[in-house]
Amino acid sequence: MNASPWYRVEWDRGDHLALRLALGVGAALVAGFAVLIPLLEVLGVTSGDGAGRTVPLRATATVADAGGTEGIVLSGTSQGQVTFAQPDLAQRALLALPEVFSGALLLVVAYLLYRIVRTLAVGDPFVPDNARRVRGIAVAVLSLAVLRPLLDMVTTGQLVLGTAVEDQVAVEATFSSGPVLLGLLIAALAEVFRRGTRLRADTEGLV
Repeated sequence: MNASPWYRVEWDRGDHLALRLALGVGAALVAGFAVLIPLLEVLGVTSGDGAGRTVPLRATATVADAGGTEGIVLSGTSQGQVTFAQPDLAQRALLALPEVFSGALLLVVAYLLYRIVRTLAVGDPFVPDNARRVRGIAVAVLSLAVLRPLLDMVTTGQLVLGTAVEDQVAVEATFSSGPVLLGLLIAALAEVFRRGTRLRADTEGLV
């Protein structure tokens, strides 16, 4: 009996279907709650009244009744909540943009994972396309870690620009090391896939 090559992965059909189902359900939830609903709010299909965002406050901020006469209210201590009583189209778009951006990147990750799972069904994960897919996931995660805080900063600045609460809100980007580290680890995994693919090709060349 011939032994299976080292790069062959025994993958139970039930496990494969369960993983594909989980990815499909996750992608559907992200598409619905992080993309579709915010877009509907931008278009005014769903209620946009009382829309707001959590924002950092300046150390000297005094937020009692700040901006209430303009339909924009700021409340909180070190972290504040900017609330728009009747947001217009531009305000709704600025409020939704970071969430839609994050949702779109998560959908890209889900799609690439789905394509990788399909290769597991035939027990052969070390294919050149998978190395590129894992690298794409790493780029998406790093983009989420770096660009999402920048997008929050820019849109928050535009939301409070020229309002009574502009001087109270600290327009700044807050980065977290966890997502950045995760993206770098996935990039390292992409290199493992690339080297595994090359080793597989060299092994087959010796047969």
